Amino acid sequence: MRVYRLKPFSRNGAPSAKENWPPAEPASEDATPKRQVLTVSQLTHQIKNVFEKNFPFVWVEGEVSEPKIYPSGHLWFDLKDSGAVLKSVMWRAAAGQLKFALEQGLQVLCCGRVEFYPPRGDIKFIVEQIEPKGLGTLQLAFEQLCAKLEKEGLFELTRKRPLPAFPKEIGMVTSPSGAAIKDMLRILRGHVRILVHPTRVQGEGAAEQIARGIAMLNTRDDLDCIIIGRGGGSLEDLWAFNEEVVARAVAASRLPVISAVGHEKDTSISDLVADLRSPTPTKAAEMILAQRRETLQRFLDALENPAFNDPESWLAEIRERLEDAQEALAGSASERVSALIQRICLLRAQVFQNSPEAAVERQGERLFQLQAQLSAGMLGCFERFSQQTFALAGRLDAHSPLAVLSRGYSITFDGQGKILRSAGDTARGETIRTRLHHGEVISEVTQIEKIEKEAR
Repeated sequence: MRVYRLKPFSRNGAPSAKENWPPAEPASEDATPKRQVLTVSQLTHQIKNVFEKNFPFVWVEGEVSEPKIYPSGHLWFDLKDSGAVLKSVMWRAAAGQLKFALEQGLQVLCCGRVEFYPPRGDIKFIVEQIEPKGLGTLQLAFEQLCAKLEKEGLFELTRKRPLPAFPKEIGMVTSPSGAAIKDMLRILRGHVRILVHPTRVQGEGAAEQIARGIAMLNTRDDLDCIIIGRGGGSLEDLWAFNEEVVARAVAASRLPVISAVGHEKDTSISDLVADLRSPTPTKAAEMILAQRRETLQRFLDALENPAFNDPESWLAEIRERLEDAQEALAGSASERVSALIQRICLLRAQVFQNSPEAAVERQGERLFQLQAQLSAGMLGCFERFSQQTFALAGRLDAHSPLAVLSRGYSITFDGQGKILRSAGDTARGETIRTRLHHGEVISEVTQIEKIEKEAR
């Protein structure tokens, strides 16, 4: 068989000159080269056949990225590793069967088929089944739901309610044909009335039936508590009691709930939410009777009390103890009262020393002293200021123009009120005003005589 290597072609259809291809065998003169041209639809159809025939069923390991459930119920996510990303989808029917939540970063094993969608040229992985890598599907679902309910506070001990002290009628949500109910009926029959709500305890729809049974029994007023449970089995068999719908129904129950699922080693989510967890259904029935026996025993112990057998002697003893207590109380009270009085007096003195009244009194005395000092200081200052004032007044009076006038001098003003210092400062006919020691003289200038020295 002879193998031919095709020459690469450039975009315009001519042979590429970038590589040195070996020469092809010369074509015969009769041979005519013929291209096979495919339409886009034909090529994508062939690609679709290649993918879907070669990968009809395959397991793929990868990391979940950006999971999202759409209103339609379809689950879309990316499946990736360090080198590639694969668009993946889980249709609504398969996604509805998924026991755990698909979380970001979760390592999973996915089983499905590869599909090529020609209208968009997309390749996607149609997932039919998902398993968490390294951890069982149910175990992961159990842990995820536990974390969710614990965060909401459904496991808190403060939510737990005690069983009724003397239960008369109880309800049961369990299978009517299982071994569990037979054991419970055998133990409880003749002691309490029992109302059984028959339901499936495993398989499709069992969780919804159990939740519905709990809700139905809560509508009755004659029940004291509810037992839910079943006998032992695998994790898959007991799974109905790990469903969220059952946990919510138990948490919402008005009546106290005893969860009795499987064997002692088994722990279900209903055990964690219930008011009381029983290792087995048989133990649940024994707990009910133990509660009754304890209540009856307390009643019988009370009947043995002297208050019932010999009430007169019991009352006499109580009266004597009461009188002794009164005497002791009176003596003790007197001593305590005296001690309290002394303490109160001491505290009163201490309080008075630190009281606002004492502080005001001390400050009042200090204020009186400061006031006296201030008055004395002010009086001395006033006397000094008075002497200084009198001295300055004498000096001022000695230099006062009025004092000069009293000695026979006068001051003459012209018509504008200016002091005349020379006869030449006025003129004939001008009215002048002369100020004397007592009064003024107003006159008219008729003649001006200048002193010779002044004229010069």
